[in-house]
This record gives sequence, C-alpha cells and structure tokens, in this order.
Amino acid sequence: MIRLRPQSVIYVTLALVGSLPPAARCEEPVDFNRVVRPLLAEKCLPCHGPDEEERKADLRLDVRQSAVDAGAIVPNNPDKSELIRRILADDPDEVMPPPETGEVLTAEQRNLIWRWISEGAKYEQHWAFVPPKRPELPTISNANWIRNEIDRFVLARLEAERLSPSEEADRYTLVRRLYLDLIGLPPTPEEADAFAGDLSPQAYENLVEQLLNSKHYGERWARLWLDLARYSDTNGYEKDRPRTMWPYRDWVIKALNDDMPFDQFTIEQLAGDMLANATDDQRIATGFHRNTMLNEEGGIDPLEYRFYAMVDRVATTGTVWMGLTTGCAQCHTHKYDPITHADYYSMMALLNNADEPDLPIVDDALQTERLDTEAKISELEAALPTQFPPAEGDGPIDERRAKNLEEHFDQWVQEQGATTVAWSVLRPFEMKTNLPHLEVLEDGSILSTGDITKRDIFTLTFDLASLNETEPVTALRLEVLPDERLPAGGPGRCYYEGRKGDFFLSELVVKIDNAVAEIADASHSYGKISIGSGNANAENLFDKDGSTGWSTSGREGQASQLVLNFAKPIAPTGRISIEMLFERHFAASLGRFRISATSQAPAHASEVPVGLEPIFLRHPSSWNKKDQALVRNYFLNTTPLLAEARKPLDALRKKLPETVTAMVLMERPVDNPRVTYRHHRGEYLSPRETVDPMIPAVFAPLTDSLPKNRLEFARWLVSDANPLAARVTVNRAWRAFFGAGLMRTSGDFGTQSDPPTHPELLDWLAIEFVDRGWSQKELHRLIVSSATYRQSSVLSDQLWTHDPENHLLARGPRYRVDAEMVRDIMLKASGQLSEKLLGPSVYPPQPASVTELSYGNMKWNASVGEDRFRRSLYTFSKRTAPFAAYTVFDGPTGENCVPRRNRSNTPLQALTLLNDEMYLELARAIAKRQVANIAPSASKEETAISIFRCLLTRPPSNAELAALLAFQAAQQKRLEAGELNANTILGDNGSHSEVDSATDDGLRSESASWVMVARAIMNVDEAITKQ
Repeated sequence: MIRLRPQSVIYVTLALVGSLPPAARCEEPVDFNRVVRPLLAEKCLPCHGPDEEERKADLRLDVRQSAVDAGAIVPNNPDKSELIRRILADDPDEVMPPPETGEVLTAEQRNLIWRWISEGAKYEQHWAFVPPKRPELPTISNANWIRNEIDRFVLARLEAERLSPSEEADRYTLVRRLYLDLIGLPPTPEEADAFAGDLSPQAYENLVEQLLNSKHYGERWARLWLDLARYSDTNGYEKDRPRTMWPYRDWVIKALNDDMPFDQFTIEQLAGDMLANATDDQRIATGFHRNTMLNEEGGIDPLEYRFYAMVDRVATTGTVWMGLTTGCAQCHTHKYDPITHADYYSMMALLNNADEPDLPIVDDALQTERLDTEAKISELEAALPTQFPPAEGDGPIDERRAKNLEEHFDQWVQEQGATTVAWSVLRPFEMKTNLPHLEVLEDGSILSTGDITKRDIFTLTFDLASLNETEPVTALRLEVLPDERLPAGGPGRCYYEGRKGDFFLSELVVKIDNAVAEIADASHSYGKISIGSGNANAENLFDKDGSTGWSTSGREGQASQLVLNFAKPIAPTGRISIEMLFERHFAASLGRFRISATSQAPAHASEVPVGLEPIFLRHPSSWNKKDQALVRNYFLNTTPLLAEARKPLDALRKKLPETVTAMVLMERPVDNPRVTYRHHRGEYLSPRETVDPMIPAVFAPLTDSLPKNRLEFARWLVSDANPLAARVTVNRAWRAFFGAGLMRTSGDFGTQSDPPTHPELLDWLAIEFVDRGWSQKELHRLIVSSATYRQSSVLSDQLWTHDPENHLLARGPRYRVDAEMVRDIMLKASGQLSEKLLGPSVYPPQPASVTELSYGNMKWNASVGEDRFRRSLYTFSKRTAPFAAYTVFDGPTGENCVPRRNRSNTPLQALTLLNDEMYLELARAIAKRQVANIAPSASKEETAISIFRCLLTRPPSNAELAALLAFQAAQQKRLEAGELNANTILGDNGSHSEVDSATDDGLRSESASWVMVARAIMNVDEAITKQ
C-alpha cells in the first residue's frame, strides 16, 4: 500500500492552486469519462488497473473503492491524496508515472486530476457500458436545413462550432453516391440523366426505394458483413485448401435483401442450429463461426487448432456485437476494459459446446445433373443382361446368352447360400472412451461424435446372454459403416491434412469376463493404408504394435468388414468387452461401426452387402420379387464376366456430382457437453480450472437471466441488456456511408477509444434502430435521407482549417471505394457485368504467379463466359494468396475479423488499373461498347463523352472534353507512327476480334486510341471515388 505523507502535499496544493487562472476555479466539473478516465487508462492503469499479473503495489485506480482504501485518493481533499503527491514529485523514485515508462503528465493534466479529486473524485461507468437512452432533440437555429432528426444533432454541433453545413451536392454526384452506397454499382448515364432531369419532390425518395429494393443491395452490404465474418473460400494456414463456404455467403446476401431484422440475423448466425425445428437455411447461417481457419498440416493436434479457432470466435464475437477488444483478455485480464481473464474463457464456454459437421444441401443444378446421370446409369444397368457372354453351341445367340446368364447366376446363388453366415448384432450396455462420444443407433450400430485425438480408445461391453443363443459364440464381426454425418461419408473420422472418411485401427483386444480371448485368425473384406507404409491385414490388430493396423482408405462412403475367429468357442453367457485402439501421428478413429456375433464356424469377411445376407440365408424359392431383383442386380454389377460391359457404367458413376455441403455448427448432446478451461497466459497446453458459461461480469447487473448456452448468448447480445450491439451496428453503417464512424474506432468502444464525435446522435440512432425492428434497410433509408448525407463533399478553405477530417460532418463524404467496388465500377461501365446472383465462387483473370507461388502451386484457371464477369463479391478468395487486384486496394485476406479496412494511396494502384490484364480487358470492352453504342457517323466529341460518362457518370466540362480529345489525337498519332502497337493495345494480335473488325490500319489506330482513352479515365481519381 502506498504510504501517505500529508505534510508533503502542502506545497503541491499551493503550487497547483497558484498555477490555476481565476477562470479555471469556476469552470464546470471535470468530466470523468471524457477527461479523467482516458488519462488514467493511458498513464496509470497499465500498472494499477484490472490486470492482476501486471498490477504494482496491489493498487487499483480503475476501481474507486480500491483507490480510496489505499489512500491514493481522498475525495474532496487532494492535499491528502497520495496520487497528487506522486504525480508532482521530483524524486525519480517517487514520481508517477515512473520515468522508465516514458509516460509524463503535463501541467494541464495534473491540474485536471487535482480538480477532479477536489470535486469528490466521482467515478462513472464508461459510457459504452451504460444502456443508451433516447436523447432530447437539440434546438437549432436553421430549421430550414433539416430533413430528419439526424440533421438536428449534426447542425447543433456545427452551430456550437460557429460553422454552417455545405450546400447540397449536385444531382449527378447524388445519384452516383446513392448507387455506390446502396447497391455498390454506378448508375448508367441514362439512369443518371433520368434522376437529374426529375425535379419532382419525391424523385430522391423514389430512387432510394428503388435501390433498397434492388437485388444488388444484398450483394453490396454482404461484402461489408463478410469482412467481419472473415469469409474465405480456403482453409488458411500452410495447406490453405479450398472449402465450400459459398452457401453461407449466399445466405447473407438473401438475408440482407429480405431485410431480415438484425436481431434475427444475429441469432441465426450464432445459434441457428439450436432454434426449434431449425431449417437448413438457419443451419447454414451458423457458417459465420465456421469461417475460422482450419489447419490441415499432417500430424497436428486438431484440438489445439480448434482452441485457436475458439480464440478467434471469442474475439470476433466481441468485435462484431460488443465493439470490444475481448481478445486482449486471452492471456491476462484486459489492461483497460473491465473484461477479466476468467470472463474471456467464460465467454468461450458459451460458444464452445458445438461440433462442426458439414451439412448436405440441395443444389438445384447439381440435383438435375445427378438425376440425369442416374437415369443413364439405370439404362445401362438394365442393358447388362444383353451383354452377358452367350454359351457356346448352336442356336440363337439371345437364347444362349440368357441360358448362360441363368446358369452362372444359379451357381453363384448356391455358393452364396453355402457361405453366408448368420450374424446377430451385439448392443453394448456400457461404452467408455477417452474423449469421443459414442451413441447406439436404432440398427445397433455405434456413432462416434465429439472431439478426437491422436490416441483414442473405445471400450465396449456386451452381455452375451442378450443373444438368446444356446450355441457357443465362434466369431465376431466388425462392420465399418458409411454415414452422411461423417467426413466424406465415413466410415472414419481421420484428421490428416483435413477431415477425411478414413480411420486407422491399431489394436483390438477381446476380453471374456476380463480374461483376454485368444484369436485364431482374422480376415477383412478390404484393406488399404493411405498414410505410411505397410499392409492393412486384419492380423495387424493382434500384434501388439500400435504402428500397424487395419484401414480402408480409398473406400470412403462405403462399408467394409473384419471378422475374428476365436481359438476356442465362447459360452453364450457372461460378458464380453472389446477394446479398440486408434493410435497414429494424427487423429484417426472410427465414426460408425457395428459389432455382431455368430455361432457358425468358420466365418470369413465378405464383400456381399449385409442387407443381402438375410436373403441368402433363405432358400431362393422363398424370395419375393424385391429379393430377386436385389440379388440379381448385385450379381450383374459384380460378376467378372461383365467387367468389360460395366466400364461405361463405372465411368458414369465417377461423374455423379458430389453433394454440396455447407460448413455449419451443431450443438452437442446434453449428455456430452464440452468442458472449457481457463488457459494460463492463453496457452493451449496450460489448462487450469474449468469455467462456467457466462457473459462478462460488467454486464451481469443489466441482465435478468444470465445466458448459459450459445442460443441464450446470441439472444442476450441483441437484447436491451447488451448496451453495445445497437451502437456498434449503427456506427458501422455510418462508417459505410461517411467513411468514418461516429466512433472512429469501429472495433473498439472500450475505455482506450476516443469518445464519439456526436454521442447523442449515436445513442439516438441506436434506439431508433431497435425501435424500427432492427431493420437495416430502415436505418440506411434514414441516413441517406438526411440533409447531412446529401451535402457536397467539396472541402472549403474554412473547413480545411477547422475540420479537415470532417469530424463535424459539415460536408458530404468523399473517399476511394473498396477494392471490389473498383472492379465492379469498371465491369458495369464495360457492359459485361453479369446479373447472376449467388452460387459457387469464380475466377476472374489475374497473373498465374499469384497462386502458383503459394503452397501447393494452385492453378488459377480463369473463368470463361459469364462467370468471368461476375461481381467481385463472388471472386474465389484464397487466404494465402488473395486476389492480387483486390489486395492492392486494401482488400482483406479473410484471416481475421476486419471491422474497418485501411485505405492506402499507392502508385501500385494506378499501375494495376493501367496494366493489369483484367483491367486491360475491361478497357477494351468499354471502348468497343461505347463506339458501338453511338451512331456510325458520331463525332469524336460524342465518343469521348460516352466513354467519360460510362465511367464517371456526369457529363464532362468543356475543358475536360478538350483534354480528352487532345489525348486521343496524340495517342492515335503515336499509333499511326508505329510508336505504339495497335494489336497489343487491342489485345487481338491482328485478329480484329475485340474492339473492331476493321482491317484498315487507320481505323485500327483510332480504335486503339479509344482504348487508351478508356484506360486514362479509369485512372482518374474520380472513377474510383465516392464523392
């Protein structure tokens, strides 16, 4: 505890009071949140804050009672406050902050702290942790400027600063601004002219409604959400293989177009699987937290990287719905915000009880393709009997063929009847594992779910008396079974370079009443090892060598079996236990299997489907038509005599399209919850005590019923008990329209952030957002309908002096658009933009080296046809090799949550627009389209205006038109002189296929010059700027 020295502060008091000007002594009280808290957070709390591991002298200055009890603060008496003595001390061993921290308090800051203590040292909760209340609308002078309530808050601040709002932007600027903001595409010149010429009072509002109802609205706003969701089409890390994530992206687009209320939008993404009678769409929505990266390196511990994924999920959830840097509490209590180390892992526990399956979904196009292929397969199967080899001899070939078929079929049926064994399914009455969860299904098979490790052990105990057999048990059978819930359809849950349907059974021990049973021999229907060397013989299971074993690699999605014959028959009473060891340098346990017993000997593994066994155990005379059809179809599809005839069938089966799956979450069964631990210093290998699911304690007093699971947590996030969600969401929307939020730090509403520029407006918007049903379209309509939004973005000298960064909103927004919108603007101008919505990602042209240099040497095969010109939202996103043209313009990689993109301005951006293959292609298309769209006798002035307007919307000024014509003439002259190559610019190598079909060199030079004009305008700042 700090020692108090009251006598030593007398001179401090005199000096401090003496240094205050008279006016300062009657100023308004010092605002704790606005003035004192930031000071303490920056200068004091790193050593005297909530982080117990970094705390010095056991003193907390972030909690009033702690500071008072320690004597650091004596309310209303700064003379006796140790804090004042320390901040004004001259002794380097006494002064605070200590010199070695590099932090120094100015005289003004010391004065503020002295005044605050003298006023009672009142602490206030950080404004962001207090539920918002609807503020009174401010009184303003210039009521004529007001279009809605937003403007009152903005104008009140401007009038307080003795500033005036800017005039309204011109019609062409407004229409382009609205189009880019609401649908992410520019208007055509015709659309712009229609708006500019419509002077009716409702013209603006009608345009807003048209754009809000556009199918492209969801595409534009989905891109912003996908930044938060860290969306990508690949897994990340070293392998960075493709994943099927686009169903989630499509769900976001559809939800936004449908104006799904944001609270429901939240709940479905965080816990859609837990809703009553959850639909496939609601399950797909949970892909939000499946966007985490997935490490597929060989030999990793999947649970370790699952932990890292959970770390990302906690941080992302905190950023998106709470605007807090919750990730800072992973390793220790947050240094500045009231989120403890335990709070962090309690939040993790709320999200941690989900498994991560893949959900098969219906894709209409693939479904049609599958049905067509299956119909062809059925036709070929029906024709197989006509291709059976005929018997030798005389007579019609069809009769000899039919006779030979029946003879071989009857002989095969007899063989199967003689060798088929009657098996009885054993149902375990006890199942134990090291971690995975086992469940007995209706057919007696066992399904494994939950987490897996590199050394999983299943111990199953059965009661042989349940078989009701009198004969001794001679053999056991292990069936490994497919299941659509398993990776690749199972039967295993292998995790090696990603999830696979393989498994590796290392050892199997059978015990009879706790005594190890001797196995005489073993057989399997199929065996193959995919990773490592050695065979996959059944005998490997009894060699006491964990490095050998049985696997069925290559037969994912199919059943196989292994049969064990006992050295001595076992009495059909007592208990039998089976211990299965799955040990590898990667996780490789079984996903679904079944154990059966028989009293027949000897027994051997068979490739005959288990479903046919009951048929073969009966005499063929008792078979019904269905039995006969099943048996005959199996014979025709397996007999070696038709191997050649089945080749077209096998080829068709390989062409059957794979089922599309979506990466989703699924809550674990109540009898198998996942335990969450606090990890010391955030280390996976340092788990400590278990933690219960809980929201951060700072919010608990606001909550009537504390959430205990993922669904309750999702509902809490968008309830009145969370003071942050609505504020954070409206702030992100404001940023999207104005280039900066009312809170500049969009992802951090904590104590270290600057206060909002317009705090009352932020709270009013948050309340209004909720009261309007969490409708994002209503929020966007409200913002774009304000006079604030409609201002000109021209920066006057006065504003340059007083508010260069537009904090006060005295002018409209002006900034370079996002990377994807840069390309979409050019696509729209070229006339090649595809209107197609949704579906798998596509591959616009880019240099092959971008992906070839990444791990795995991925080939970027550029899309052709319509897919080549789809909106940038649909571009395939590879985390380790992002699309180059987007990266140049600060596009995200998808590796983490991005609440705010950076905006850089580099020469590489201009070079990309000028020389990138994709943009060259679009420049040619722009020139070709504009030349073709105007009359053949059009003047060069008309051509120049057409190209200018398709890219910039507005008509050019006379000076701009003159400059364009001069540039075009200069380029044409260079082309005709051979200084530039028309074929290279036109991109057709003389084939005249892209811009024009003229063969006259002069005409080709002119055509190429217009391409140069298009490239020049594409590089104009205005072409990629919203203003």
